[in-house]
Amino acid sequence: RDLERERERERERKMAGDEGGGGEGAEEDVPRDAKLVKSILRSMGVKQHEPRVVQQFLDFCYRYVVEVLGDAQLYSEHASKPSIDTEDVKLAIQSRVTFSFSQPPSRETLMELARVRNSMPLPKVISGPGIALPPEQDSLIAPNYQLVVPMKQADEMEVDDKDGNKPPLPTDKNGMSSPASQQGLEQDGSKKVSFSLAGKRPRS
Repeated sequence: RDLERERERERERKMAGDEGGGGEGAEEDVPRDAKLVKSILRSMGVKQHEPRVVQQFLDFCYRYVVEVLGDAQLYSEHASKPSIDTEDVKLAIQSRVTFSFSQPPSRETLMELARVRNSMPLPKVISGPGIALPPEQDSLIAPNYQLVVPMKQADEMEVDDKDGNKPPLPTDKNGMSSPASQQGLEQDGSKKVSFSLAGKRPRS
C-alpha cells in the first residue's frame, strides 16, 4: 500500500511537470505507463485531451491491477499454493469481467435471436384500395375508446326555483300531468349509448 501511494505521488509530480513544461524534457519525464496510455489514445483517434485524462486512466489501471492481484492471492491461498501463478490471475480476471463489467451478447446469441424473430410470420395485409395496412388489432390506428352518452335523470333536468323548490310539472285543466311531460321524462331518462368511432373492416 505504501509503495502504491508513493507511486501515485511520483506520478502526480511528473504529470504536473508535464503540464507545466510542455517541452521534450518534460515528455521524457513522463512515466512509461502514461506514455502507453497516450499512445493508446492516439491509436484510437483521440488527438486532443486534457492532461488529467491520462491520470484518470492510470488510476483506473492501477486500481484494477491491485484488485485482480488481490483476488488472485485469495484463489491461491484457497488452493494452498505457495505463490500466485498465471491460472490464479486468469481466474481473477475472468471473475472481474463476468461480475464487474456488463458484456454485450455474443454474435451467435444475436444471430439466434434474429433467426427466431424472423421466423415469425407477418400479419396478413388487408386487401383493398389505398395503402396496404395490417389488421386493426396489429396497428396503431385501431379505435381504442368509446363514446358514452351519460344517462340524464328527470330530476337533473328540472331547474330549482328561487325558493329551492322544484317547479311542478305542467298539468291540464283537471290537474293531471300532461302526456307530453311524461313522454319528455321518459326521453330524458334514456339509457346510455356506447359505440366505437370506426367500425371494424371485414378481413379478407
